[in-house]
Amino acid sequence: MNNPYRPMTRILASGLIAAPLALLPALASADESAEIRFATPSWPGVTVKTQLAAELLTALGYEPRQQEIGATIAYEALNLNEVDAFMAAWLPAQQPMFEASMKKGTLVDLGNNVDGALIGFAVPRYVAEAGVKQVGDLDKPEFADKFGREIYSIEVGSGMSDTLNGAIDNDTYGLGDWKPVETSTPGMLSAVKNAINNDEWIVFAGWTPHWMNIEYDVVYLEDTEDMWGPDGGGSDVRTLLNKPYSESHPNATRLLDQLTFSADDQSAMIYEFSFEERDSDDVAIEWINQHPDRIEAFVDGVTTIDGKPAWPALQEAFDFES
Repeated sequence: MNNPYRPMTRILASGLIAAPLALLPALASADESAEIRFATPSWPGVTVKTQLAAELLTALGYEPRQQEIGATIAYEALNLNEVDAFMAAWLPAQQPMFEASMKKGTLVDLGNNVDGALIGFAVPRYVAEAGVKQVGDLDKPEFADKFGREIYSIEVGSGMSDTLNGAIDNDTYGLGDWKPVETSTPGMLSAVKNAINNDEWIVFAGWTPHWMNIEYDVVYLEDTEDMWGPDGGGSDVRTLLNKPYSESHPNATRLLDQLTFSADDQSAMIYEFSFEERDSDDVAIEWINQHPDRIEAFVDGVTTIDGKPAWPALQEAFDFES
């Protein structure tokens, strides 16, 4: 199936962020305009999640459009009312930009749309079973040489690699004499696959949701010093709207506010889209069809754009049973 959502043509430069949210009551949506413009970074989980939102909104009479732009540009576009919605505000990785935008008061933060997101060091399960349970175990004499004192990460300049290099510079967990191996996400995961296939020891900067957590049997190390952020690397992935859109579109805002997924949900979507290379709309529609109870909860108190109850419209659009 081809993507029916035409991208915008105008792109802005630099930024990142959000602002406080007021929960909305159920309201008729007769005065809402149909268009909703999504900023969608080329991250597989966000791609599918945004497509799923677009499928639901289309069935309710809206006209979603998607623009593939990076997070920094997406935040600036939100601040300047050039896009309406962004489902990829990963915190605390984006905390400085998020807080700067909160102070501007230009955005509305709808809160977390993924429960259980995490960033941290990961190892194959057989390494964890050998005794490497916490990040502090890495530099123990009996383990460090088995890793070659190397930690794999993604691109130089990424937030994850910046955090890793900061830990090495500060000798956090005794990692001062370790070497970062900064490559790309595919390059890092290729090294993980090769190590697991050969029962070798490897430690890498991983995250969930992602297909790596389905394809590889890995364990995340306990981060007792919160190197990866508060709560041992626990993360929020939030939905942001520009404030004018949120104020003028309470019905669409309510739907986006109620769209929430588990990390396992999104890892499965990412696996099908990125690893199995299926089209994002096929993955999104399949998930919708397989989870009618979840979809009904997403549209609690929501209407079609002309003010009719949302659930009957979705039952008809996706052939759900009455």
